[in-house]
Amino acid sequence: MGLKMSIKANILAISQAFLALDWQLPLFSPVTTTCAPIVDLGYAQYQGSVDTVTNITSFLGVRYAAPPLGDLRWAAPQPPPTFSEVQQATTQPNECHQAPLGSAPTNLFESTSLSKTVVSRQSSEDCLFLNVYTPGSEVVVAPSGGLPVVVWIHGGGYISGAANLYNGAELIMKSKHGVITVVLQYRLGLFGFLAGEVVKDGGVPNAGLLDQNYALQWVQAYISSFGGDPTRVTIWGQSAGAGSVLQHIFAHGGNTQPPLFKAAMTSSMYLPSQYNYNDRIPEMLYNMVVNGTNCTSSSDTLSCLRAADVNTLQTLNHNINLNGFFGTATFVPVVDGDFILDRPTVMVSKGRLNGDYLLAITNSHEGNIFVDQSMISDIPDYVKTLFPNFGPVQAAGTAMMYQNQGSSVDQAKLVMSESIFVCPTYYLLEAFGERAWKGEFATPPGLHGNDIAYYFISDSESDGPAAYNDPQLITAFSNSFMAMAMYETPDRRYDPRDITPSWKSWHHGFTEMIFNETSVGVPHVYTSKTEKAVLERCAYWRSVSAYSAQ
Repeated sequence: MGLKMSIKANILAISQAFLALDWQLPLFSPVTTTCAPIVDLGYAQYQGSVDTVTNITSFLGVRYAAPPLGDLRWAAPQPPPTFSEVQQATTQPNECHQAPLGSAPTNLFESTSLSKTVVSRQSSEDCLFLNVYTPGSEVVVAPSGGLPVVVWIHGGGYISGAANLYNGAELIMKSKHGVITVVLQYRLGLFGFLAGEVVKDGGVPNAGLLDQNYALQWVQAYISSFGGDPTRVTIWGQSAGAGSVLQHIFAHGGNTQPPLFKAAMTSSMYLPSQYNYNDRIPEMLYNMVVNGTNCTSSSDTLSCLRAADVNTLQTLNHNINLNGFFGTATFVPVVDGDFILDRPTVMVSKGRLNGDYLLAITNSHEGNIFVDQSMISDIPDYVKTLFPNFGPVQAAGTAMMYQNQGSSVDQAKLVMSESIFVCPTYYLLEAFGERAWKGEFATPPGLHGNDIAYYFISDSESDGPAAYNDPQLITAFSNSFMAMAMYETPDRRYDPRDITPSWKSWHHGFTEMIFNETSVGVPHVYTSKTEKAVLERCAYWRSVSAYSAQ
């Protein structure tokens, strides 16, 4: 993913890496048998399929909510429809509408024009589905207990990604058939995160987050029918999926009742600016959508938008995001006052958390792929574009913090990495205290998204293998997540091939587990201390979080 490519080719590569990782992850079609089990959920019966090679049953495209169409656009998710006939759960569900990362040299809120692009990728508004994977060829419903459950929330900047990119059977195999996996989808981009006063009054600003919450409620209600234990749920996500995990940790002021999960895992947690739903920028975005659908003269603009042609909305979704600042996503979560009560950095300081345990992983070079070298002139200009509410004082303060960190491009990469991925992770670790563990994926090149191929590794030899395809490192890294889900600590060696040393919580001396390789290609998994300089820069980012809107 060299930055010597053209801007168009570069942003396409970045979007693929950040939003879907579809160059690494194949679409999966399990081997079916004639004796596939049927699960009765009350509102529908679903017949899955069995992969006889892995001895894992999959239920693909299980509908967990009503299609969010018409009046249900930008509304809270509703119960799924009832079906009398058995539903075949053997094909991947529709993807939610997708959008690319920004590619512009300025942020959208300083521009007066909107370039247009033809959208051709197949997707649908009717996309509120999830996939369930269970070990064995029969579903065993336990009267009490059951297997622990891992719920995967895909990344993609809240604007892209889909369930078909992640084979939940992989996690079952890495756990030695010790977990059940759920991979969920949620509304994205304009369809999932349109905000503003009008949306708040007539709908919900964080529809995509509420979809996830509804899917977690579905897990509580129905996972026992698949043999899972609803009291032993771990939620896990990468990038915006990990950012979603952060949102659920602080949902309802950190007091969601009844609880929806026991443990949380974050991989490369993504925290962009999270404005209040009626702040200047969310309102500007709403007005852009109203203007683009010719709804400006309507007395009820939200009703007009709900009646608008979906292709018109999807074109706007694509173009508004594409016209955002290079490497950023435009439609993202907001503070809505109901589900999300305040900015995450504010919520961290209050110490009220959903979930009991945390495993957090960051990559060694999170920000690199989101910075275009040709656009970097100086750091003050860069940070003012990245964070539109920054003034001269905050921009100068940031430049001072990073002035000894190499070239302007190097500094911009580090700014992106620490402000949006790394530092928010440390804030969350601090909030969980002794119940949190920290790791770093440092295996070269250590870019954002490189870690995914080390736990979702099916068919990786033929479709984007792990850069360092070493069985020992893959086992150590992936087993850490599965140990957390099964034993509520990553410090459990259930596989004799696991070379990970003793892993203390981050609270004990800022201890981190580093997953790397030596210069001669030998796996190197070891403990280290968080650098003091990194924590000092994170303290700075926390001090200006009111301006970064984090």
